[in-house]
Order: sequence, then structure tokens, then C-alpha cells
Amino acid sequence: MDGETLARVGYLAIILVALGGWVMVEFRQRMGQALRMALAWGLIFVGVVAGYGLWSDIRRDVMPLQEVAAGGAVEVPRAGDGHYYLTLMIDGTAVPFMVDTGASGMVLAARDAERLGIDLESLAFRGEATTANGVVRTARVTLETVELGPFRNENFGAFVTEGALEQSLLGMDYLGQFRMEFDGGKLVLRQ
Repeated sequence: MDGETLARVGYLAIILVALGGWVMVEFRQRMGQALRMALAWGLIFVGVVAGYGLWSDIRRDVMPLQEVAAGGAVEVPRAGDGHYYLTLMIDGTAVPFMVDTGASGMVLAARDAERLGIDLESLAFRGEATTANGVVRTARVTLETVELGPFRNENFGAFVTEGALEQSLLGMDYLGQFRMEFDGGKLVLRQ
């Protein structure tokens, strides 16, 4: 432990001793009641921490990530991290993507490629892509159908990365078919 961490732990220990002392003096004749109150507050604290930690997962279920607006446009709200996320139906499977206008191609994370039934062992990783994490090897694949709301592409070319990519990326080869507008915290895609 470095000095700063040790000082924080010491400070926290002093606060806990002071609170514990106050509880002992205040509830010396009613320790059962004090323990019940401590347990109730502990459960409330754990519930708040769990809710905060799960909020991004809950939010995706409660608030739609994208919707088809009047006229067939697809509207995507900006996420809390400042990015835009789209879910495409690829060969009947929902695959989440992060919109990346700096990427030239559609890049599938290995996890998403496996969900689509792509055998990673059989792919020839002959290409290279420069990412924020350095150069990674890629393999070209063809996706039978790619759907976003009312828009559908057949036999669409994409890449699978051999590197540790957590989120599939939606690059300009797919986004280039749309007119993109950034309007009031949302991305609007029209053809």
C-alpha cells in the first residue's frame, strides 16, 4: 500500500470507530435494535450499489437503444459514454455495435462472430487493421443478411478481428449508405 491509500484507510477506520462508539453509547441498553438498524442500512447500501452497477444493463432494457421514426429513419440516442450504439439483425441474430465513423469496415468482435456461427478456427487472418490498441489481424467474412430497421443488405462483407475487441464496430462501409444527421443528442440515419 502506498502512503495515500494507507492514509485513506486510516481515516476511514477513525470514522468507523467514532460511529461504532456512538452506536455503543446510544444503544447500550438496546443492542438488538442497533443491530437490526445496522443490517437495514447495510442492505439499503448494497441495494443502491447494485442498482448503480447494473444501471447500464437495466437502461438498455428500459429505454430503447434505437427506434424507427416516421418516414423510415432510424434514430439512435447518444449513450451516457458519448457514443452511439446500434443493434443490427445479422442472419437473424441481434448483434450490438458501436458506431465508429473512424473505422472503414464493419468489424465483428470474436464473441459476436461465434454467436453468428462463424468458426474462428477456420478463418484465415490475412488482413491487418490499425486500432486504438495497435495493429490486429483480421479475416474477411460475408454476412448473408444485415438488417437495421427497414433497411436490408445481402451478402455484406465484414471483418472478424483476432485481437481482443470487446465491442463490434460499425464502420463507414455500412454507414456510408445512409445520410447521417446528429440532432439534439441523437443520430438519425436515412437512405
